[in-house]
Amino acid sequence: MSEAESAPGAASPPRSFSVAGADGLPLHGLAWSDEGVPLVLLHGFGNDAHIWEDFAPLVAPYYRTLALDLRGHGDSGRDEARRYDYDFHVRDLERAFDTLGVDRLVLVGHSLGGRIATLFAGSHPERLAGLVLVDSGPELDARGTTRIRLDMERTGGGAAAPIASEAEYARLLSIAYPAARPEAIARMARHGLRPLPGGGFERKTDPAFHAAARKLTPAEASERERAMTAALWDALGRVGCPALVVRGAASDVLDADVADRMADDVLASGRLAVVPRASHSVMTDNPEGFAEAVLAFVLGDD
Repeated sequence: MSEAESAPGAASPPRSFSVAGADGLPLHGLAWSDEGVPLVLLHGFGNDAHIWEDFAPLVAPYYRTLALDLRGHGDSGRDEARRYDYDFHVRDLERAFDTLGVDRLVLVGHSLGGRIATLFAGSHPERLAGLVLVDSGPELDARGTTRIRLDMERTGGGAAAPIASEAEYARLLSIAYPAARPEAIARMARHGLRPLPGGGFERKTDPAFHAAARKLTPAEASERERAMTAALWDALGRVGCPALVVRGAASDVLDADVADRMADDVLASGRLAVVPRASHSVMTDNPEGFAEAVLAFVLGDD
């Protein structure tokens, strides 16, 4: 890639901001810098914008670096109508980017955020200067999706009992993210909880996020995923900008063959980076390896 500007100076700590998404739902974000081509970071399911705090300061001197909390996550609004399908997330980006003056951008998405980024890129290929998909693809390994669902249930992602303390949540997160650095676990715990009126805490992620999907029959769920898989492959085929697929070497979510197909056969200008000592949560498992791979792409250091 070649759209990064020369470094204007060291990045400051992120500032919080709020912007309206689709249907007026408030979206929370973090901004590390205000100059340059916009680079927008989208987290995965159950995370929030703070997941990027190791990486964002490294790219902020070169890009206008922003991260958003997806609807139903972090400090963004919960949708009382439970509108959490992919289309609503794409509409959130369209509305938020227009308000923020983000026209042509580099979009980076992990997991759920990667699928949303893919659909946005396929709908607006002319707006993408670059696309980075982090352990995210049109087809997902059932081993990983089942593990993530069980981890969410264990860490209070459903209708579970309140979480007693931030320390208890950090302990649960350390089980769900066994390779993550202690400082990443502490940050996730610090930003991932909201107090309950009767005492204790709950995860900020809306427990109703998957309510609609849970009502589907197995046949309906299978057909829904089949249709989404086809839509995602089709969207990737419409992406003409430089694109990087990042896969954790030990990922149980993005299969190596799927990653190869994305980078080599479907994306018009795709490449693949496999980060060692990392599973699905690449940026917390091996932040240095993740940063090396993505910075080489977005700064044009081939």
